[in-house]
Amino acid sequence: MVKSWNDMLNTPGTNGIKPTPRTVGDVVEGQPMLVPTARQVDHFIRSIPEGVDMDVRALRTALAIEHGAEVTCPVTIGYHLRTVAEAANEDLGRGLTLSDIAPFWRVLDAKTPTTGKLSFGAAFVAAQRKREGLEP
Repeated sequence: MVKSWNDMLNTPGTNGIKPTPRTVGDVVEGQPMLVPTARQVDHFIRSIPEGVDMDVRALRTALAIEHGAEVTCPVTIGYHLRTVAEAANEDLGRGLTLSDIAPFWRVLDAKTPTTGKLSFGAAFVAAQRKREGLEP
């Protein structure tokens, strides 16, 4: 049976800090790198105040600092951002309100590659960003 996005969000993952295996983009080999769980990403996104946005790079930096690392794994964060957004969409479908879900639109925008992969499309993200006065 296929797991729901909420099942994936709540699956205990192996997180922790380990040396970055190789240099890629802004991640340099050997740096202490946080490999977060989906739940850690969800929790952090819920802490972003209404009307404030944060790009993915800033999210990765803030998560790393919060957990005592220098960087956050860019690959893992991409997977978890989608999991958080899709799980929130499932919750809305079950009757939860916007205030009950992770406000993923404060991180995802029209230019974020993850937004284009969402099963429910980018229009919802754009509408929520507009509602909070954020750039599309």
